[in-house]
Amino acid sequence: MTTAPHPWLAAFKIYTNPRVIGMLFLGFSAGLPLLLILGTLSFWLREAGIDRATIGHLSWVGLAYGFKWVWAPLVDRLSLPLLTRWLGRRRAWLLLSQCVIAAALFGMANTDPALHLQHTVWLALAVAFASATQDIALDAYRIEAVSQEKQGAMAATYQAGYRLAMITAGAGVLWIASAVDATPGSYDFAPWRIAYLVMAASMIVGILTTFTIREPEVSLTSATREQEARARAALIRRGYSGRLLGVLAWIYGAVLSPFLDFVRRFGWQALLILALIAIYRISDVVMGVMSNPFYVDMGYTKDEVATVSKVYGVIMTIAGAGLGGVLTARMGVMRTLFLGAVLSAATNLLFVWLAGLGHDVSALIFTVSADNLSAGIASSAFVAYLSGLTNTAYSATQYALFSSVMLLLPKFIAGFSGDFVDAYGYANFFTATALIGVPVLVLVWLAGRARLSDKL
Repeated sequence: MTTAPHPWLAAFKIYTNPRVIGMLFLGFSAGLPLLLILGTLSFWLREAGIDRATIGHLSWVGLAYGFKWVWAPLVDRLSLPLLTRWLGRRRAWLLLSQCVIAAALFGMANTDPALHLQHTVWLALAVAFASATQDIALDAYRIEAVSQEKQGAMAATYQAGYRLAMITAGAGVLWIASAVDATPGSYDFAPWRIAYLVMAASMIVGILTTFTIREPEVSLTSATREQEARARAALIRRGYSGRLLGVLAWIYGAVLSPFLDFVRRFGWQALLILALIAIYRISDVVMGVMSNPFYVDMGYTKDEVATVSKVYGVIMTIAGAGLGGVLTARMGVMRTLFLGAVLSAATNLLFVWLAGLGHDVSALIFTVSADNLSAGIASSAFVAYLSGLTNTAYSATQYALFSSVMLLLPKFIAGFSGDFVDAYGYANFFTATALIGVPVLVLVWLAGRARLSDKL
């Protein structure tokens, strides 16, 4: 007589799904470029003698991620010659973007910014745009590849791969460059060249995975086809024909339809949903800007911060993401979303406690563990929630829009975090970041009620 496995143990089997496993490697490919054109690059540039103002300006290359919704319609509907027929729509764009990232990183590895800063900037821009394009295609693939109940697990393995890549592109690059640096007291281009060549070669992880995975089998729904057919008929009645008719119909289907579809499906709830998206991660994002200055002012050394926050903290985020995927499968998206919002706001209060203690490594470990674990749970639930909002006919465009809205307001408010700390201190700042998470709980509750009423 065989006994059925415990429900929670059965829930963990979701991570044996081949597509869920594949997201680990695709997440690595997505996370690798970010620090190589931002944090790690700024370290390299400063060591090369580039002034701080210039380094600050160069951080704007990261804006490509905030505006990826602009060209997301192309990724949604435009076929790539030969590649789309060979690999399918999503894998074709994934492969193209991954190859461009690898080539641009190879170019950066062979360009000394101390001598050719402009070339480095253009190559970094190429990495940024190709990386944002990879994100668009990858988000669309993730949404289309599995059903709603597996989205939490897909998000968890994606985050695990992404965080491992950030360790590789952050601490890994510095370790490689330091290990081969023959002149540690002065700038030498050679160690950075080797480190970035290794990073360029590491993109093979994503490229091989793209060849391995299967293209999602997704087609336009009858409602979507009928809506686009009506739009085309309306254009014909207005006298449009030939190539112009084709161009206008394409623009409607690829650019306008994703936004109209979202409003049409959710009606007045679209405003509620967008409000929730805009502030769900506000506690974490605003607090995160001041976390490193806080560690410095509390007297923590670089080794302590690197070990606890940059490595151990990332591991806890991965653990939280995995737990979030299981909770989403067992409890549902909205309940896990609410739990993640509560934990994200509440753990910010631990930093108030830490500020009162001063330099205490044990307290730092506990605080960072709780904060990153809660962030992982919240992130998995939030990604699953966003994925469930999309129409697979427009998954690339709609998810790109959602992920852009997610960061705009928190990033704007975070820009004033230093002024707040200067005026009121760290304890009041961390308390405020917890309090601004309270409206999130109200919006999650309202969104959950609206969702429930739609099912009745």
